[in-house]
Amino acid sequence: MTDQPPTQPATPDSAGIWMLVRQHPAVLRRSTQELATALAAAHGPRFALWHTDELLFGVRDGRLTLHTLGGTDLPAPEVVCVRQVAGPMHTDREVTLLRHLERMGSTLINSLDAQLKCRNKIWQLQELALAGLPVPDTLSYATAPLEGVVRSPHLATPCVVKSVNGAKGTRVFLAPDPHLLRDVAGSLTHDTPFLFQQHIAHSHGRTLRVVVVDGEPVEAVLHTSRHHTLAANIANGGAAALCTGHHPRAEQLAVQAAAALGLAIAGVDLLFTSPDTYTVCEVNAVPGWRPEMKAVTPAITACITLAANIANGGAAALC
Repeated sequence: MTDQPPTQPATPDSAGIWMLVRQHPAVLRRSTQELATALAAAHGPRFALWHTDELLFGVRDGRLTLHTLGGTDLPAPEVVCVRQVAGPMHTDREVTLLRHLERMGSTLINSLDAQLKCRNKIWQLQELALAGLPVPDTLSYATAPLEGVVRSPHLATPCVVKSVNGAKGTRVFLAPDPHLLRDVAGSLTHDTPFLFQQHIAHSHGRTLRVVVVDGEPVEAVLHTSRHHTLAANIANGGAAALCTGHHPRAEQLAVQAAAALGLAIAGVDLLFTSPDTYTVCEVNAVPGWRPEMKAVTPAITACITLAANIANGGAAALC
């Protein structure tokens, strides 16, 4: 993409709409770059893109403060479009910055509470199950020894094993039987827990991604793995085919999942339990989208513009 959005506003106090992305030298995903360009075109000098390592925050004279590395004070923006993948966020780093912005009065899209729910796949499942939405049977743990977990009588195989905060299909595999599961237990990392999830055989190698914006299903795409592997993520070599409107029940379920997690913008991954029934695999608070999914960027831009208009009117809302 040749049109580059401003990485900082023309003047520090001119930007009321921010996009917040990871620290340098992170390369922006194509979809994030596309959205930033659209927001810059829609809002001109009122829009700015900031990396997390360009900002300092604290308290001075009893007031919350925000400023640049050079010491220039920044007012809290009206709206912040958060484009940091929730999984790798650290509580004492990115989460603290987002919390600070919310406490200064900024509207975050998505909100910090929604980001935190999506940051942990078990937290997601807790909310989705309580909302009465279909999810696969899942088992996880806090500090129990992993070798003991895999011997639990409540853990059936085959099962899908994944990190509670993995992204893009990483740290995910299928354990076909209890013997393999026990063999690999000692090789799994202990920095974050894993979850053990029911394998939905009818959906093996197929995932339906629905992008939901402001309570509406905007686009849908079917991801299919190559060579019949489990994960269908594009990052892992999967194929994608647009299917917007082809699975209306799935799109409605995706809207319900986004609402259960408080998300104004969501990428909801669904599994096929039969040709026309579905279960929620996971929900992404910072979804990417394919270049051919032309409706997503205008929908998110409109959502953020509406949030900024509401903020200017003194009301508080997501979108």
